Amino acid sequence: MITVREWKERLNEGKAYDAVAELIERAKRNRYNSFITVTEEIALKQAEEYDRGNREGKLAGIPVAVKDNISTEGVRTTCASRMLENYIPPFDAHVVERLKQEGAIIIGKTNMDEFGMGTTTETSYFGVVKNPKDEERVAGGSSGGSASAIAGNETVLALGTDTGGSIRCPSSFTGVYGLKPTYGLVSRYGLVAYANSLEQIGPMASAIDDLGLLLEVIAGKDERDSTNAGKSFHYSPVEKKFRIGVIKEMRADERVMEVFDEFTRSISKFAEVEEVSLPSLSYALPAYYVIAMSEASSNLARYDGVRYGHSLESLDSWTNYFSRVRKEGFGKEVKRRIMMGSYALSAGYFGKYYLKALKVRTLVVQDFMRAFERFDLLISPTMPSTAFRIGELADPVTMYMADINTTPINLAGLPALSMPAGEVNGLPVGVQVIGNHFEENKILGFGRMVERNEV
Repeated sequence: MITVREWKERLNEGKAYDAVAELIERAKRNRYNSFITVTEEIALKQAEEYDRGNREGKLAGIPVAVKDNISTEGVRTTCASRMLENYIPPFDAHVVERLKQEGAIIIGKTNMDEFGMGTTTETSYFGVVKNPKDEERVAGGSSGGSASAIAGNETVLALGTDTGGSIRCPSSFTGVYGLKPTYGLVSRYGLVAYANSLEQIGPMASAIDDLGLLLEVIAGKDERDSTNAGKSFHYSPVEKKFRIGVIKEMRADERVMEVFDEFTRSISKFAEVEEVSLPSLSYALPAYYVIAMSEASSNLARYDGVRYGHSLESLDSWTNYFSRVRKEGFGKEVKRRIMMGSYALSAGYFGKYYLKALKVRTLVVQDFMRAFERFDLLISPTMPSTAFRIGELADPVTMYMADINTTPINLAGLPALSMPAGEVNGLPVGVQVIGNHFEENKILGFGRMVERNEV
């Protein structure tokens, strides 16, 4: 994996054009199916400008891959769905504007689960993403392409999105760093919506400092996003004697827990570690899926084949046209979530499911806030297992259960980092580090101390 520091050293030794061209060729070979679209012409043009002396910006000359549910002006944005297979946005997302302003070289759009709905990237219309650590296994989802592009040396930095663990899951499975920011810290303008109250765009990288740098660039005020908190972020990692709470309810399989337990013992060199219970987490996963699917059913109603998206040549009646477009345009998992969300919002069931889920969400927030009265940070295994074999998950419920440790953070709108903590039979294991709202610098400071082998 390539860090920003290593890439800059390479730029100092030669031309950016040659370095970027080599990276582009690797991305175009697409060994891991990380990319849906490689923006070769755009990237090489930016590299030429760097070589001519245009080197302003915090990310000048640094290659960044962008998840394919983030709008890029003039570049295809598919959400890994047949529905948007040929959609080209007329505008940039806020985060893409910021990347360009800071001189980043955007090398392509990464593969993902269709509309962000999945844990393995197997729901992508463009095929599953392979894990660079073991090509017979998934890279995780839904930001699997961004994670595999970093782990497979196809980019230096990447943007992912996280609705219920979609940055942290693939980061854990591929052994990279991924940060889900506080809800509202990064503008969602230009992000193709799945579940508005849960999702955030966040940075992925191979080093903590690189995460901090990329977050500093993409965070900040944006009046076009009503959910934006209007806060900027300055990377200034906090390093101190941390009070760490190990969440009792967030568990994993035996082999992952052995790695996690060793990690908790090792951090006692610079942290006070104690177990903490958050009882409401027992109900968090079903509450999350009721809320996420309900919001998805509303958001995806706009895909009708008329305004944009998959369309048909013949039209016998509006009802038949609408049904056929959605039948052909959406994959099985997306259709499943739309139907389940529509059911949860329907008359007679709204109070039984959706409103009850919102009440559970409140309890989850309250439990986290009580925990942060005692602790600086909370930790858990990121995922309950190592990466699955491709095709291993035979039913959707098993896939949903894999999100059990990550979804509560989205319900509470908290920031959380997945960082490498060890391996099981050569497969990475991630530790999840959770902070209070807008305390990303505490999380990154802790991660930096671990990264420096102070554990």
